[in-house]
Amino acid sequence: MDLKAIIKGCCKRDIKAQRKIYDLMATKLFSISLKYSRNYQEAQDNLQDSFIKIFDNIDKFKFKGSFEGWCKRITINTALARYRKHDVYELFNEDQLCEQEDVVEDNEDISLQYLLESVQQLPNRYRMVFNLYVLDGYSHKEIAEKLDISEGTSKSNLARGRKILKDKVQKATHEQRSRLKINNG
Repeated sequence: MDLKAIIKGCCKRDIKAQRKIYDLMATKLFSISLKYSRNYQEAQDNLQDSFIKIFDNIDKFKFKGSFEGWCKRITINTALARYRKHDVYELFNEDQLCEQEDVVEDNEDISLQYLLESVQQLPNRYRMVFNLYVLDGYSHKEIAEKLDISEGTSKSNLARGRKILKDKVQKATHEQRSRLKINNG
């Protein structure tokens, strides 16, 4: 059965078709949900809410563009809606914005798992902007619209999130090098 037929089955509330869509998309959408969540449980909740929205609105998918991209947008928007409802974004005057963009330098000593955990530990407002800008390629204007904040706040939250990540990575690298010196002493 092709994707178009499966989607049409979902429009008719066919449980088997919904299961096929779930099996096809769950892993990809969970990884997106995990980026926008503080932990595994929260990511599961966001994923479940996303699938409810996908199945409730699947009849609105007009086969223009990719179905996967459509599902990803719903997943991101679902996570963002949860945080807009439960979180207050810190507002900053654009004059407070530090124009310097701190970038976490490539470091072979830091694992990808550590970096992902560090991103998940960022305060919600920084994590959301960081993920949207760095990982998903949204502009500050688009982020501002999605999160109902100013572009300056988006830029400021990104800069602060990057600074926190850079400090964590530098601290972890320093600690690792210190342990190596002691062990090789």
